[in-house]
Amino acid sequence: MDSANRTRREFLKTMGYGSAALTLAGIGLPGLVHAGNDRPNIIFIMSDDHDSSAISSYGSKINKTPNLDRLADEGMRFDNCFCTNSICAPSRAAILTGKFSHLNGVYDNVARFDGSQQTFPKLLQKAGYETAMIGKWHLKSAPTGFDYWNVLPGQGSYYNPEFIEMGELKSYEGYVTDITTDFSLNWLKGRKKEQPFCLMYQHKAPHRWWQPDAKHLTMYDDVEIPEPPTLFDDYKTRSAAAHEQEMTIAEHLNERDLKLIPQAGLNDEQRKAWDAAYGPKNEAFRKANLEGDDLVRWKYQRYIKDYLRCVASLDDNIGRLLDYLDASGLAENTIVVYTSDQGFYLGDHGWFDKRFMYEQSLRMPLLVRYPKKIKPGSVNKDLVMNVDFAPTFLDMAGVARPEDIQGESMKSILQGETPQDWRASVYYHYYEFPSWHMVKRHYGVRTQRYKLMHFYYDVDAWELYDLQKDPQELNNIYDNPAYADVIAELKTELKRLRKQYNDTNLKSEEMIKDYMEKRKK
Repeated sequence: MDSANRTRREFLKTMGYGSAALTLAGIGLPGLVHAGNDRPNIIFIMSDDHDSSAISSYGSKINKTPNLDRLADEGMRFDNCFCTNSICAPSRAAILTGKFSHLNGVYDNVARFDGSQQTFPKLLQKAGYETAMIGKWHLKSAPTGFDYWNVLPGQGSYYNPEFIEMGELKSYEGYVTDITTDFSLNWLKGRKKEQPFCLMYQHKAPHRWWQPDAKHLTMYDDVEIPEPPTLFDDYKTRSAAAHEQEMTIAEHLNERDLKLIPQAGLNDEQRKAWDAAYGPKNEAFRKANLEGDDLVRWKYQRYIKDYLRCVASLDDNIGRLLDYLDASGLAENTIVVYTSDQGFYLGDHGWFDKRFMYEQSLRMPLLVRYPKKIKPGSVNKDLVMNVDFAPTFLDMAGVARPEDIQGESMKSILQGETPQDWRASVYYHYYEFPSWHMVKRHYGVRTQRYKLMHFYYDVDAWELYDLQKDPQELNNIYDNPAYADVIAELKTELKRLRKQYNDTNLKSEEMIKDYMEKRKK
């Protein structure tokens, strides 16, 4: 058999990913919907841009998240969950549909989600679930497949936000993370008790502009947050993509990010709290007249502390919801999932934001608690993706998975048994260039040990990383002859994945132009 026709099992062996002792758990019969009240409820909690390195159950060295840790302690922590396109709207579309961007139609943050297409909430709804979507939606079209929805318009505001409730725009006083939780708790209390439910409880935090609530405005004031080891990365061995991006802490954080100018949207009470928290610190900064590395370090501290303050409020509010589940008797039969739409650079490589296929933005936190089926304190290291969420929820609910869903059910993994033929690699494709932060288009493959990326469109550059020897991805070894066989294997696997996921046609120049024109409209 030649290398072009190798099976996934053979690739698994070649790349050293042995799992022969693992077994495949049974899956429900096609079309079966379990009757009665034994079907699990599902609460899907998603934040925006929350990197796993800012969660203490993932070993954070910069903050504590006691309520998220409850999910890890009482359920399963996934260490290798990855997004298929590291940007907000595409990740959300992939989660809803179980399909990659090129099939669900959301390549970037400009695209409008086609609400007529199949989603897992629609399938659960048809199977008798009561469904709700509350919080950040960010897909432009109105939510479909939900009995109730109440969402932020666009990115939403941290302070005194507007929400669109079932098509009606309303304004509220307060902090968005608290309000999103209030709405979610109210819906849970008023739901139809005779039906299982699926609640998508989705937060704006900790997305840019990182505006903390009043309770946490001075948190970390007397603390020096540890710097990441790659804060002053020089991108020495990497392609033009790493050099030409526009997301550095040194150059691209602006005065609004750094709280050096008045913040919009605050009421008088909030403004007073902000002036008290930031005024003296800003005056001290101006007097210090910092330059060079000292200025970068100051920017990092200002950025990361505001980010972590937003995370603290997020964790507090998730605790409120978990407390309600315990008090109401719902915890035992409710699957609680926590994730973020992608990871984020917390000063790593000198950056903020996401988009690249490097580890920090590729990796998603994923914590799942379900007392009936998941062993407390479990840790899983299999390669899973956000397109796996939809088939998993359907499988756990006893609802047949449509054949066109591209992800795989993680049901057996959650129960402690990895299928023998589980994937040995994940596929990634990022499209939004030229645009915000100027990260070049690229696609790639990641295995347990290696990562191969191809940057294209206005460049033609390859990068290869040995994650075992170089977990910080500082040394691009694509031109190292010692890795020639590895590159050949990975390119073969990349070709197979692109065929498997029906992403074999990179947009031609004319297609790109047409697509960009449609974006403008």
